[in-house]
Amino acid sequence: MTSTDFHPELRRIARLLPREPIRPATLPFIRVLADVAARGQGRGVETLTLPSGIDVRLHRPVGVSAPAPALLWIHGGGYIMGSARQDDALCRKFARTLGITVAALDYRLAPENPYPAALEDCYSVLTWLAGLPTVDPEHVTFGGGSGGGGLAAALAFWIRDRCDITPVLQVLAYPMLDDRTSGRSEINASGHRLWSFNSNRFGWSAYLGDADPAVAVPARREDLAGLAPTWIGVGSHDLFHDEDLAYAGRLEAAGVPCHLEVVDGAFHVFDLLAPKAEVSQSFFNSQCAALREAFAPAAA
Repeated sequence: MTSTDFHPELRRIARLLPREPIRPATLPFIRVLADVAARGQGRGVETLTLPSGIDVRLHRPVGVSAPAPALLWIHGGGYIMGSARQDDALCRKFARTLGITVAALDYRLAPENPYPAALEDCYSVLTWLAGLPTVDPEHVTFGGGSGGGGLAAALAFWIRDRCDITPVLQVLAYPMLDDRTSGRSEINASGHRLWSFNSNRFGWSAYLGDADPAVAVPARREDLAGLAPTWIGVGSHDLFHDEDLAYAGRLEAAGVPCHLEVVDGAFHVFDLLAPKAEVSQSFFNSQCAALREAFAPAAA
């Protein structure tokens, strides 16, 4: 894959990005770099620690007095790295654009804390968020990007099976859904950026530990009926492209409303690396359109 295959707005940055930065040997170093890069982005963000010990970053809408809809946002990092702080700009943008409360959490990371630790943390924070007096519990949503999107997809099953929350939408940005992609060497393309075939294999192995993939991996779940309505977005040059499209098709076949947004020529997390590009703005606007539609009854 040459640079000309990428979207015109993304070609320059694609040439500068590493193709395989995450390996077991580099993980500690990458974690430190990611933490340093995220510092200073969240000035003015409300931070708190729940009784469970989970740290949460809360972005509240300005000038909204009545209980508002809410979004739980789950950061990416292949299940093995990242922090809520890295998505401060995105969460603030969601809160400002939509007039909603956005909560982002620091869930426990693998391999130190394999499945289901991170998922337990996400479920705990979602139930806490839905119970806030400033949140409309009838219009709660959740979502995430990359590994965070995978956790969001897994969270949808927990919510469905427990029946104690009724979310109106799940937002899955280039979600990490299927560990079997790690065995598809034919898609190990040189054009993939930031998250490669080998990185994916490492991430899934660290996250799953001894867990049963048939239960822990969203794409391996057989019954998708009754899950929350879904927005899925992914670039055509993303390692997760095929698995995301397959999952969207299965959701629709199971009767779950699903909007699929495919961005031609886009690589993994392109929107976070080039947020001012028109293609990234369009990606964000599509998510907002789905959220507005889900929240519409609250404004009626």
